Amino acid sequence: MDFLQRFVGGGCFRGSTRQGLKVEIDGAGEDVFDAAAAAANNNAVPEHLVVMVNGIIGSASDWRYAADQFVKKLPDKVIVHRSECNSSRLTFDGVDLMGERLAEEVLAVVRKRLEVRKISFVAHSLGGLVARYAIGRLYEPFPKPEAAGDNGNCLIEGNTNNLTQSHDQPHQGTIAGLQAMNFITVATPHLGSRGNKQLPFLCGLPFLERRASQAAHFIVGRSGKHLFLTDKDDGRPPLLLRMVNDSDDLKFISALRAFKRRVAYANANFDHMVGWRTSSIRRQHELPKSNLLVIDDIVYVKQETFDDVHNNASSAAEDQNIDLEEKMIRGLTQIQWERVDVSFQKSRHRYIAHNTIQVKRYWLNSDGADVVFHIIDYFLL
Repeated sequence: MDFLQRFVGGGCFRGSTRQGLKVEIDGAGEDVFDAAAAAANNNAVPEHLVVMVNGIIGSASDWRYAADQFVKKLPDKVIVHRSECNSSRLTFDGVDLMGERLAEEVLAVVRKRLEVRKISFVAHSLGGLVARYAIGRLYEPFPKPEAAGDNGNCLIEGNTNNLTQSHDQPHQGTIAGLQAMNFITVATPHLGSRGNKQLPFLCGLPFLERRASQAAHFIVGRSGKHLFLTDKDDGRPPLLLRMVNDSDDLKFISALRAFKRRVAYANANFDHMVGWRTSSIRRQHELPKSNLLVIDDIVYVKQETFDDVHNNASSAAEDQNIDLEEKMIRGLTQIQWERVDVSFQKSRHRYIAHNTIQVKRYWLNSDGADVVFHIIDYFLL
């Protein structure tokens, strides 16, 4: 709890204005919102909190461009918090410790920003796994109603082509006491980095992939063990495998189900850090055909239906040999996901696609701006 006390202590709070955006910085992150909109509303911030989470060896600055665009396009709708609790070498500490820190940080922001009523997450790379762990900690179930009042049908609402996702018991809880709206990951290794071509710069060579699995923890610490599913804390299954179901104290799937939308943005090519299957939560044969990957950055959008969820489960059940990757796919596809496949094949920034999809640095990754605008255009408010 030292981190939480340091965060809410207020000893290092400072504020500034940047191109009409109000920026407030304290010990663990940066809050960005529209200064004019706040002034017109008696200095109250918008009610929708967007938490942005960086990836490995990253920092809050990685999301600066995206955060500014969110606030400029939705000035009276969102306040963006760029998380700083897991930066630089702290990203080697493991998904669980990082997730606990993020959960504490989010709670501190919510306590400070009493106006907020809704929450969304936008996370890059390893940050998506950290956010999944954190929401498992932050999930609070609703009290069970005395009588069921709805018929369980799929609901379509919001912007055109936006699928408001449901399940047999949709949205049965809150995240940090707030209404959960969008859970968006960008180039996140949901299935880890262990499988064939899941860490693309190894070129799919089995002996290199085996070596990487054995040596990852020497390079990136406990995070490496978690990514390659080699952790065996107290004899338990690997953490990423445990995170595709609820446990006694951490409700990972219930937390994901609480969100109205879950979206996985994935690089279809040229991402040397995170493979297409793991970032889009798919089996190899489920990936779109390569002839789709030729023109625009956003090349393919797939919105699952209830039939997709049930068909995936039934077809997978026919397999006799179930490996860890298959178990994770089955667990995560208990709920619906929108999948957005991105290709920078025609871009001069294609060889750094892992950072370009996030626009980590605008001068170097500006071709990824279309992805940021796509996230904003379909954002459920």
